Amino acid sequence: MSVPRRPRVGHIQFLNCLPIYWGLMRSGALLDVELTKADPDALNDALVRGDLDIGPISLLEYLRNHENLLLLPDLAVGSDGPVLSVNIVHRAPLEELDGATVALGSTSRTGVMLARMLLSEKYGVQPNFVRRAPDLDAMLAEADAAVLIGDVALRAMYEAPAQGLTVTDLGAAWREWTGLPMVFAVWAVRRDFAVTHPGLVKGVHEAFLRSRELCLAELDEVAESAARWEPFDAATLAGYFRALDFSLGKRQVAGLREWAARAAGLGAAPALPEQGPEFFGR
Repeated sequence: MSVPRRPRVGHIQFLNCLPIYWGLMRSGALLDVELTKADPDALNDALVRGDLDIGPISLLEYLRNHENLLLLPDLAVGSDGPVLSVNIVHRAPLEELDGATVALGSTSRTGVMLARMLLSEKYGVQPNFVRRAPDLDAMLAEADAAVLIGDVALRAMYEAPAQGLTVTDLGAAWREWTGLPMVFAVWAVRRDFAVTHPGLVKGVHEAFLRSRELCLAELDEVAESAARWEPFDAATLAGYFRALDFSLGKRQVAGLREWAARAAGLGAAPALPEQGPEFFGR
């Protein structure tokens, strides 16, 4: 009998995914997978193409491709309030950005769409959006506001106010607007791989959940370790990790469905089936 190949698993190279992968390094579970590290856009595309079997995928790209994917239960990256690393940095109030130029960072399609939703539907403005590399100074040299995602957004949260800039946390804005958590990324498996290798998928899923629980139990230690190579001190990192929500329970799924309905209404993604997202093993 042939030995099945190791699952090809994606890993986002952002701090917000470190808690999910921390325990994998500690337990040796990484030896059981073929790990691909990349930015969110690259991992989105790889999972959709079939170059990965399992991995994180932005909520928007999951919605666009949900017929070929199953969600891994109780695993996501989101927030139930401030997220700290998905922001709009702006000079003028957001309600004054009608017709202004807003630069969109080149990563995280969900965060970018969330910014568009909030500006249009909550603040009632229609800016002129341009795509730019995620460099705050360069973005604001030609734009009135910048949408930042990930580590560069986390830096801006602490540094931009000293430059006279306002930072609007999009996780907090969504919570205030809808009363629901915001889910930015989910973990999914390709349906064809789940059908042919359910045992491998179960093993990877369980390893992720164990990793998350180990990290949450040792959060200060994780932050101390990460601070050795990141441009943030341990206290900042611990606060950031505690702001993140790595679960996908009933409230998170309700937030996911609300966001999906709004995205479908804007024509950005197909509507979910009435019964909601489909999960592996359910």
